[in-house]
Amino acid sequence: MRIMNHPILGEQKDIEWVTIIVNGKPLKAKKGEMILAALHAEGIIVNRYTTKRHEPRGIYCAIGQCTDCMMVVNGIPNVRTCITPVEDGMTVDVQEDLGKWRGDKGDNASYW
Repeated sequence: MRIMNHPILGEQKDIEWVTIIVNGKPLKAKKGEMILAALHAEGIIVNRYTTKRHEPRGIYCAIGQCTDCMMVVNGIPNVRTCITPVEDGMTVDVQEDLGKWRGDKGDNASYW
């Protein structure tokens, strides 16, 4: 859910919409909004799964300090989606474990 008519800030006008690809499906987002905000507005609340217990994680701090919102963005793992703005055509995928670079065969230590 997006707030389009704020009681103090007023009505949002001249919104430019872009398309991002989330887990292989197109999704409309407001240009410049944070990835996490776009996902949350569409009801997507899981960003990654933990390594040990495969537990889902989503929004927690929303200011880039924790790691619960990390996702794979444009093939790059561990992107903090709460502080990364959407761009037209970007790909966003749920992150499993520590994440893998696009084409990575499993040696996650190679980018730490």
